[in-house]
Amino acid sequence: MRISWGYKIAAVYLLFVAGILALVFKASSQHFDLVTEDYYEQELKFQNVIDQQNNVSSLSEAPRYNATPGTLQVLLPAEFETQAWKGELYLYRPSDARLDLRKEADGSGRAYVWVLPKTLKGSYKLKFSWEMNGKKYFDEKILYF
Repeated sequence: MRISWGYKIAAVYLLFVAGILALVFKASSQHFDLVTEDYYEQELKFQNVIDQQNNVSSLSEAPRYNATPGTLQVLLPAEFETQAWKGELYLYRPSDARLDLRKEADGSGRAYVWVLPKTLKGSYKLKFSWEMNGKKYFDEKILYF
């Protein structure tokens, strides 16, 4: 038994419509997060971030980070050996905003250790901003746990 060309065209059309409906359903059920809710205001302040990154490049060396399961160790340059500083550590998870972590940090000297949850896994972007003697610094690094 042969199927006429009219039925074949109808079958192709129905398969196409079913495929488009499946794509629409899948796309509408996807979860996505913005990098930040106030991205426009952050963009206007971005020149400050560039200036803070330039302040980091003027140091004797860049900060170093050691990510181990359960801890994040920050080692600042030699200029911070006897100085007190204040800052913020922000672990940004691009794939899920619910897994982001923030920590206000007060330190004196070069080394700082942040105790993290043991269940922390995956790729994070560390955004570290700190201030010493009225001068602000900002550094970013991708870390894997």
